Amino acid sequence: MLEAIRKETPEEELPRPNIRKLLHGPFDIRSISLTGLFVLASFYTLYFGRAFFLPIVLALLLSFLLSPVVRGLKKLHIPEALGAALAIFSLLGLLVLGVVELATPAYEWMGQAPQNLRRIESKIRDLKKPVQTVSKATEQVEKIAKVSGGQDSTPKVQVTTESLGARVLGKTTELVSSAVVMLILLYFLLASGDLFLRKLIKVTPSLADKKRAVEIARQIETEVSTYLATITLINIVLGLAVWGALALIGVPNPLLWGVLATFANYIPYLGPILMISVLTMVGLLTFPDVPHALLPPGAFLCLHGLETFLITPMILGRRLTLNPVMIFLGLTFWGWMWGIAGAILAVPIMVVFKIFCDHIESLAPVGEFLGS
Repeated sequence: MLEAIRKETPEEELPRPNIRKLLHGPFDIRSISLTGLFVLASFYTLYFGRAFFLPIVLALLLSFLLSPVVRGLKKLHIPEALGAALAIFSLLGLLVLGVVELATPAYEWMGQAPQNLRRIESKIRDLKKPVQTVSKATEQVEKIAKVSGGQDSTPKVQVTTESLGARVLGKTTELVSSAVVMLILLYFLLASGDLFLRKLIKVTPSLADKKRAVEIARQIETEVSTYLATITLINIVLGLAVWGALALIGVPNPLLWGVLATFANYIPYLGPILMISVLTMVGLLTFPDVPHALLPPGAFLCLHGLETFLITPMILGRRLTLNPVMIFLGLTFWGWMWGIAGAILAVPIMVVFKIFCDHIESLAPVGEFLGS
């Protein structure tokens, strides 16, 4: 058919591809290429500049959480600078109180870790017998291979690594410096009040754009602060429920595991898996038989399922719930990007980005894609 059309149509009348239309059409190749390069450069910058960006992101999220508190104090005729200081010192006081209360049981648990591991190993020794049989067979094969191959003449290289104490000191120094930067930035964000919003209104040209900017900024701040406060309250209630359930079962130091459950619940998927693993170990150390040892992880699993499938959707609704696939991808990405801190901040960052996209018309499809 195509050949017949070519024969009947003169060569000068045949349609020719419009290169300019291909380059400047709805799918602009150069625009897509530049966007891809920009995204890759942004990821590269976020990865290698995590020591700089992580305190900033954490300070912004905490400012969304604490801004309503500072505004409430302002209504009580307390200046924003003083209200910000009160909010931050109250938060630090709660953290210090929690560390002081939990430091002793956590230190004792870590000190008894080698003995506890040996006790757990003795209880599950029957389950390890098939694995030990395979390991012995593998060792025999390796010995036979060494004998048949003769003495290994490959030169051995000794790698000198940094001592554990030096690494711990370096990480502690980095953590303290990041915390100081985060607290100072958080104070200025809270004490400045609506300074950035006023600057944004000042540089916006038209009156309609000024009103739209104020409306978007207020809605984003309200929804983000509501989400963060709600999730924090839900996690605290879950931690209290875990504390009470473990105390009824008879698990030692139930407050420690309740606090751990509160913070682990900020990390989807991985946090509950961590809690189930830890509580299984605690159950094996506390109770003499396996059925009773499964009571602590079973209680946590029931409480976590109730929170995940009933309480959180009922309180937050569907608007602020995320696509599970995007949650997993975001958790993987931010965990790779910023480690444990990135995994904790992954969901709040994605929720903030979704809310922002929902209020920007050009980004609305992205927000719809992120939603459940």
